[in-house]
Amino acid sequence: MLVSFSVENFRSFSKEQTFSLVASGRLSGTHDSHTVAIPNSELRVLKVGVLYGANGAGKSSLFKALSYMKKMVLRAGKPHGTLREPYKFSKLRDEPSTFDLQFICEGELYRYGFKVDDSQILEEWLLQVSGKKEVIIYERVTDAAGGVKIEPAGLGKSEKAYLLAKIGGPANQTFLATANATLKDSDLSGHVKNVIHWFKYKLRLTGPDENIEPVGHMLADNVAFREFAGEFLRASSTGVQSLGVEKKEITEQDLEKIIPKSVLPTLLRRLEDSDEGIGIVQMANGEELLLERGDGNRFYQLSVHSNHQVGDEVNSRLPLTEESDGTRRLLQLLPALHVARSKDATYFIDEIDRSMHPMLIWKFLETFLNACDEKNSQIIVTTHESNLLDLELLRRDEIWFAEKDFSLSTNLYSLSDFKVRKDLEVRKHYLQGRFGAVPFLGRLDGLIDSGEEACH
Repeated sequence: MLVSFSVENFRSFSKEQTFSLVASGRLSGTHDSHTVAIPNSELRVLKVGVLYGANGAGKSSLFKALSYMKKMVLRAGKPHGTLREPYKFSKLRDEPSTFDLQFICEGELYRYGFKVDDSQILEEWLLQVSGKKEVIIYERVTDAAGGVKIEPAGLGKSEKAYLLAKIGGPANQTFLATANATLKDSDLSGHVKNVIHWFKYKLRLTGPDENIEPVGHMLADNVAFREFAGEFLRASSTGVQSLGVEKKEITEQDLEKIIPKSVLPTLLRRLEDSDEGIGIVQMANGEELLLERGDGNRFYQLSVHSNHQVGDEVNSRLPLTEESDGTRRLLQLLPALHVARSKDATYFIDEIDRSMHPMLIWKFLETFLNACDEKNSQIIVTTHESNLLDLELLRRDEIWFAEKDFSLSTNLYSLSDFKVRKDLEVRKHYLQGRFGAVPFLGRLDGLIDSGEEACH
């Protein structure tokens, strides 16, 4: 679970800003089921974070900052550069960017972060946190000549990661990315394994047009999910009664007709290196290609369809691509609800309200909280949907705002920073501008008048 995330000098963030999901002690007794104990601490962490702000205020910058951090942890760097995106409206563009994350994994609280410029990782750290005490697992610095020095204070000498730390690694690549690219999964152990696995499997980042999971593969492979998804869509008045999926085996020659020849060799190499032995390709038409490693590679084309009821019979079938944007968006998000019932994971969904009805978004969050009542699953969303500003649904410390100041830099703050009565209609006061983070609309009548004159 994500406990806090700090970022400095990245996209719309100039000075350091912190998004914290540490539960406020002042709100004890309010939706206590929304909190989970932080290991070796009297503090608790929240299961939900909802971030509001006007268009361009920096909500998606927070999502992209965490996405950049995940990419730097898991992917080997290119020959040159770090592809960071510094704040561009001041001399800060030449200064380093900093990312610092606290999260719970395997019953431990970790703090991981790095400082990076355009060409290299300047500093990197991994700490184990217990109360107010921080134990160093490793620290890394890069000197002016590009030499990497890593002090593996908390790594066992028998760990292969310890030997790798002594070697160092590329200056533009994090040590975790070096370990992930160099060591087999079976060779990872201890804290390094915990952290890499959390970023790889537990931290799920979903953009406005992305699936949380490959839906076609889940529908074909998991009967329970197929039934759950059909039932949820039916209860949501989408008109869908049930879902089906066709799994058609194709040859490598067929695959070459679908995927560009320049891309196919890379996909096959990734399939050979995959721990799960499968690879999934999302096609622009909504279909998926499933690649399975075995004695000989096998390839499948997955096509999802919906079933509708006409009269007394369920007999009208549509390809998923012909369903509404809202129905397809809802189906994209449903794996989070299904997985949350059985596995711990942290979901960060950017623009959850894309094509979704306000009541469905409200119900989605309520269902998530009910589904993960016994699990340490967590969901963070960015949105404009003001119906979620409901203290019957959320705690005050679960509601956050993003707002730009006079220097065009994003500031983050929580509703819990304000003195708010328990019975206050938060939505009404937010739309009136009491908490900021709403667009300031200038006078538009002049534009309308000039437009009318141009029409004559």
